[in-house]
Parts: sequence; C-alpha cells; structure tokens
Amino acid sequence: MRLRYSLLLLLGTLPASAQTAPRSPDKPWSFPAGSQLHTEPAARLPRAAALDPNVAYSLPDLIDIAERNNPQTRVYWERAREAAESLGVSRAALFPTLAAVASASINQYSLFDGKFHHENTTLFPSLITLSWTALDFGARDARIDVARANLLAADFAFNDVHRNLIFQVAQGYYKLLNALSQQDAAEAALMDAQTLRDAVEAKLANGFSTLPDVLDARAAAAQADYDLASIRGIREVAEGDLGTLLGVPHGDRLQVRDISSPSLPDSAMPYDAIVERAMNQRPDLLAQAARVQAADASVRQAHSAWNPLLSFSGNWGHSNSIGQQLGEPELRSRIYPWQAQLNLTWTIFDGGARNNDTERARSSAEEARAQLADSRDRIENEIWTAYVQFQTAVEQQKAADALLDAADQSWKASIEAFQAGVRTFIDVSSTQKNLARARTARVAARLALLSSIANLAFRAGDPVPGTQH
Repeated sequence: MRLRYSLLLLLGTLPASAQTAPRSPDKPWSFPAGSQLHTEPAARLPRAAALDPNVAYSLPDLIDIAERNNPQTRVYWERAREAAESLGVSRAALFPTLAAVASASINQYSLFDGKFHHENTTLFPSLITLSWTALDFGARDARIDVARANLLAADFAFNDVHRNLIFQVAQGYYKLLNALSQQDAAEAALMDAQTLRDAVEAKLANGFSTLPDVLDARAAAAQADYDLASIRGIREVAEGDLGTLLGVPHGDRLQVRDISSPSLPDSAMPYDAIVERAMNQRPDLLAQAARVQAADASVRQAHSAWNPLLSFSGNWGHSNSIGQQLGEPELRSRIYPWQAQLNLTWTIFDGGARNNDTERARSSAEEARAQLADSRDRIENEIWTAYVQFQTAVEQQKAADALLDAADQSWKASIEAFQAGVRTFIDVSSTQKNLARARTARVAARLALLSSIANLAFRAGDPVPGTQH
C-alpha cells in the first residue's frame, strides 16, 4: 500500500502538460513552458581550430579540413559502424548460446500432518545451460544477408557523404574564387573610371571639356566605387559559406589559392560513356542497389517462417543441499543433474501473420527496385544537364575571351584618342563600361567552366578535378 501511495505521489508531481501530440494539423506544436532540452552533447564536440590568416589554402587542403570537421561525416560513420555491429549480431545466431547460473537459497517451512514438523533447507545450485538452433531452413542466413546488405548500403552512403561534401567544398571554393575575381575586376573598373574622370577634369581645366562631362565622369567613378563595395560584401558572404562547410568559426579570414589555370579542358567523353561510368560507380546508386539486396533477403527471411524450427537445449549442473527437521540430524546431499532436449517447433496457424509479413516483404522489395529505377532515370537526367552545361560553358569561355580582348583594345585606343582630342567623352565612357562588363563576363565564364567541370565529374561519380593532392 505504501509503495502504491509513493508511486501516485510521484506521478502527481509530474507536470500536467507533459509532451503531447500537436492539437491540430494547421498549427505548430507548442513547446511546454519551463521544459528544457539539453544540447551539451553537441556542445562537447571538438571545436575546429581557427584558420591561419597567413596561409593560402588549396582546394585539397580545404577538403581535408572539411572532412575532419564536418559533422555529417561522423554521423554516417557511426551509422556504418552500427550496421557492422548488426551484422555481427546476426552472425552470432549461428552459434550455440552457453550460460552459467549460480544461486543460493534458504527455505523454512512447517507442515501439519498429525504432527508439527519444522524444516530448514539450504540450497546451492549451479547450472550450465546450452541452447542451439540446429535447423531453421535459412532464416538465420537470410538475416545475415539482410545485415550484410545494410552494411554495404551504409558504407556506400558514407562514401556518398564524402562525395557530396567534396563537391560542396569545391563549389564553395569556386564561388569564393569568383567573388575574388569579380572584386579584382571591379577594382580595375574603378581605376579605369578614375583615370577617365581625371582625364576629363584635366581637359576641363584647359577648356577642352564641359562641366556635364566632368559630372558624368565623377558619377561613373562613384558608381564603380559602389559596385566594388557590393562585391566585397559578396566575397565576405562567400567566405562565410565556405567556412560553414569547413566547420570553422565565422569571422576567420580565409585565403585561398587561385587555380584558374590558363588551360582548361574544352571537351568531355561521350555522354553514353559518362552514364555508364555513373551507373557502375555512383555510391548513392550502389547504396540503393544494396538496399534491393536487403529487401530480397527480407523476403527469404519471411518465407522461412513457414518452415519448422529444430533446436537443441540441455543443461548440466551441480547442487549442494543441506536440510534439517526439528529434532532430527542435519542431512546433506550432492547431486549432478543434467538434461538434454530436442525440440521441433512448427507454427500451424497464426491468423495470417506470416502471409501478411511475406507480402509486406515482397512490397518492400518492389518498392526498392522502383526507387533504384527512379534513381537511374534521375542520374541520367542529371548527367545530361551537366553535359549540356559544360558544353555551353566552353562556348561561353571562348566568347568571353574574345570579348575581353576586343574591349581592352577598344578602351586603350579610345582613351588615347580622347586625350588627343579626337574622341568624345561619351565614346570613351561607353568603351570603359564595355571593358568593365567584359572583365566581369570573362570571370563569370571562367568560373562557370570550372564549376561545370566539377559538376559533370560529380554526377558521373568521378573525383572532382583539383580536389586531390
């Protein structure tokens, strides 16, 4: 009674607003007031060391940092370890189970049978038991196949996390390179605008220009300064995005090496060859194929439940006993009991549970196959899109190079002609703006080509160029 009262008292002290389901589907769930969730485990994760502001990191260096610091790699690593332990558990079912039991007990009781007998007994039994499933018609083998396929899927999923992380770091790196290159282009555009402004002001001082031209030149220089400030903000955002992927604190200055080499590939292997490579090596697709194997093994496991189960069990023990009745001498005994038993178990009727379980397993297997087919179609479309984007980027790169060369020559000729008095301010201002746009276009085209090369390799399951030491 006292135990029941204490339990009721304990339950009465719990908050009345313990966790409940959301009240309706159209409102978010309200977190109970005063409740707390502890986030110490996340806070105790090792913090990444700050980046060295004096080091210019290469893309492989950045990838190494991300693979050490990014929590996703640890999440999928632990999942793979769990799957490996599950396989070990499944394999253990092939072996017998051996257990040892030892106990001690004291008993006292009385009997009324015409006389009063008061008896004390002390028992010290110990027992070793053995149990083993001798025949299960493939149930354990099917469970092992399921666990083995799940481990394979977990390993491929772990590799795919690294593949995605490498690609994301590469894209973040190219985004930062683009911002840095755009900043260089904006600084050059500002210098050109200031050069033009100074030339117009010099002409005005000599009476060869007008005040509106000077004001326009000053406005153009101010606009170029404004554009530069905006691009600096874009660069800082790109640094922060890349720092998040690296798992380093925000605010650290990140310097990277420029890999915009003069020569970049202008062709790729045929589309069909890329698709074939992807189907044979994409880790996400291979993980999906492993899930199909696990689903097929689950069907075999469900089928095995229709068969009988043959098992063996036995035990051998040792027992010391001490007994005494009132007024009688103490008696002792020592015995070595043993038992061996062979069991044949066969479920004859279960209300359709095995049939439903088998159909469920078949449906899961068909679902896994459909998902695999859908993944193949999606990957083919991804590769086609990446292939077209690469070809487009190659053509844009060639056009941007030609555009920049023409715009640069036009600007040099225009500013010389303007200073010689044979070109108007409007003419030279237009060529200066064209040169700024050409610089921006070339930077964008070059980084788009780098990004498209990385994207095509990523979709094919190949290593992204430039990501390895």
